[in-house]
Amino acid sequence: MTYWMVQTASCLLLTLTVAGCLSPRTDSTEIHTYQLSLDGGPSEVRPGKLDSPVLLVSQPQAEPGFETQRMVYVKRPYELEYYAVNQWADTPVRMFTPLMVQALNQDPTWRAVIPQPSSIRGDYRLDTHGFLIQQEFFQSPSRMRVMVQAQLVDLKESTILSTRAFEVVENAASENPYGGVQAANRAVAGLLDQIRSWLRQCVQHSSECSH
Repeated sequence: MTYWMVQTASCLLLTLTVAGCLSPRTDSTEIHTYQLSLDGGPSEVRPGKLDSPVLLVSQPQAEPGFETQRMVYVKRPYELEYYAVNQWADTPVRMFTPLMVQALNQDPTWRAVIPQPSSIRGDYRLDTHGFLIQQEFFQSPSRMRVMVQAQLVDLKESTILSTRAFEVVENAASENPYGGVQAANRAVAGLLDQIRSWLRQCVQHSSECSH
């Protein structure tokens, strides 16, 4: 009986060791990494007239809980969860910055759009904060939500010209991280279109952009 118990314990230990090697936490687990990008990749810059204003773009700030490469999903309000083996190539807020500069550079409203820090003097500065991107499983299909708060500063007058909250929601094509990624890229593109139109309105008709 004692010999049998020893053998059983040995087998159990071996089984646990093998199971541990196959755990999702091991280095052998395949990690899926995704990008945020605009369809078609970088586009040609459309510089405005020489007397057009220069826009400086400060570094966006993420909403608490979103300063990570981990992909966020929610199944109930206020509780953030993270996919185990799916992640962004960088934090979403850092990937958002060059996409915003790229999109705004397509608008001839601006002579140039320059990310900060920079030694170039600008006419306006765009500040953004509260950036978040999350996949929501409150309903079917799941949805990807992208949000950001924006503020346009008139640097010559040292005043805040306008503030606005932006939000875009896109349905996911599939109930998994990749479906969320596809929806996220569509949502970011829509968000940037809204920001670009708002900024153009602010510069052309400053009295109409504060609502």
